[in-house]
Amino acid sequence: MRYRLTASAAATALVAAFGPAAAPSQAVGQSVELERAGRLDQAAALYLAAARADPTSLPALLGLERVLPRLGRLPELLPIAQRAVGLEPSNGELQGLLVRLYVALNEPDSARAAARSWARAWPHDATPYREWALALEELGEYAAAREVLLAGREALGPPTLFAVEVAQVRERLGEWDAATEEWAAAVTARPAEGTNAAAQLVDVPPARRGAVTTILTRGGASVPDRRLAAALLMSWGDPERAWTTFEGTVNPHSPDTPYALRNFADLAPTTATPGAWRVRGLALSRFADLAPEPLAVRARADAARAFLEAGDPAAAQAQLARVAGDSAAPLDAQQLAQATLIRALIQAGALDSAGAEMAHSGDRLLIDDRAALRVALARARIRRGELVQADAALADDSSLEALATHGWIALYRGDLQTARGLFRSAGPYAGDRRDATERMAILALVQRIPEDRSPALGNALLALARGDSGQAVTDLRELADQLTPPGGRPEVLLLAGNVAAHRGADGEREAAAFFEEVVRTGDGGAAPPAAELGWAQLLLRQGRVTEAAQHLEHLILNYPESAVVPEARRELERVKGAIPHS
Repeated sequence: MRYRLTASAAATALVAAFGPAAAPSQAVGQSVELERAGRLDQAAALYLAAARADPTSLPALLGLERVLPRLGRLPELLPIAQRAVGLEPSNGELQGLLVRLYVALNEPDSARAAARSWARAWPHDATPYREWALALEELGEYAAAREVLLAGREALGPPTLFAVEVAQVRERLGEWDAATEEWAAAVTARPAEGTNAAAQLVDVPPARRGAVTTILTRGGASVPDRRLAAALLMSWGDPERAWTTFEGTVNPHSPDTPYALRNFADLAPTTATPGAWRVRGLALSRFADLAPEPLAVRARADAARAFLEAGDPAAAQAQLARVAGDSAAPLDAQQLAQATLIRALIQAGALDSAGAEMAHSGDRLLIDDRAALRVALARARIRRGELVQADAALADDSSLEALATHGWIALYRGDLQTARGLFRSAGPYAGDRRDATERMAILALVQRIPEDRSPALGNALLALARGDSGQAVTDLRELADQLTPPGGRPEVLLLAGNVAAHRGADGEREAAAFFEEVVRTGDGGAAPPAAELGWAQLLLRQGRVTEAAQHLEHLILNYPESAVVPEARRELERVKGAIPHS
């Protein structure tokens, strides 16, 4: 027969089985296992048995505090806890349990009396106030918790006592200015709290951020407070003001300044805007001025990379000039600095200087960096229309990226046969996904043109590579007029339409005409469905939703095997409201 084990039966069984001395500890051990197994009734019975056998058994009482609320039986613990405190009034753990119970049972007067009695017994200890406030917080009684903490501060004296706790409670009450005052006091007293404070105050509503910044930077504000303000400004997307605020705290004679600069520099990548990258470069540069030589070299190289991300190659070069020629610097630092310097020169348009640096870099460039820089230099030459120099920049590099770039150079010269072969050799994996997609699309176009040479196509694509989309559209239109539908005309018109579609209102009208002509030809190739998709997307941008939906439905029904059908379906779902417009 199955039956429920009562508390008294459990106690009797334990004493009989293990003896009076062993029963309470054994009961607690079994109770924990039952609690973990979710057998809460049985766990509660054994905890109660242990507590009756040893009224001050803290493990048993804490077990009951965990289990009884889940059974709706918490009031059963109160007389047991009261008895325990009566037996050991100096036991802080038992006092804390009693206060928590009174709060949980919504007996505020009893909680106040118990906490004050505890505080009188421990006149120099903050624990009674902290435990009382924490119990109130757990029930969402934030205003009451704040008053308890402030009363404890008044009773015990130090003005920064409970600063962190009060700050957190005030945040939950929406008292952001007062919370900032508390954080300011806490961070001034213990600068290590700055990280915690920044994590909490980052959630300040935009309307209160100005006031928070003023509190942290007002006259007489401590260095840790101003650094906290700088960290918050960085997180809130104001890197220039963040740096100005932080820079005012930089004291080259203070031993903590290098560490603070390094930490501040590391905040920039969290926002990753050009302004944030520039601030990172500035902070790393100042850090390098103060750091030992090995660290300084690496910091300057990192600063240069940050300045490049910020679009300031001149600042990057200034940092790298102090590293690249330093023969005493570690080789890995020289290699990083040299690669970054060449990237800076390429970005600044100093292509001859970049080529000269590569030629004289020796082992200060890693093999992979050298290959990547050759391709970057070649592409920069292409954008200037310097095809001979672009070829020379690649030298005898046989990497997939180099083969692909040689293919583009051949294409810009109108040598379709060579371009086809090089693109096939490079395959679909050279460069990033965007590069590969663009290359495969052009290869598909070139394969439709039967001629081995087409200077007109080369000129059009070179104009596009150089950023002259207007000339590219004109050249593609003229080239299309020389081609037949089976010989690449739809593909060239499709490319012209895609380019024109991004050239404003006039370009959109021109693009629509190109797309319409390709769709009308319907030659069975890949161009018509792609053109209809481009046409529909153009109409969507113009707000002509009904017409766009008609084109998308036509595409899906008439070209079910086309590779663009999945994208067309997604667009149609957006049109119908299934997917919100982004």
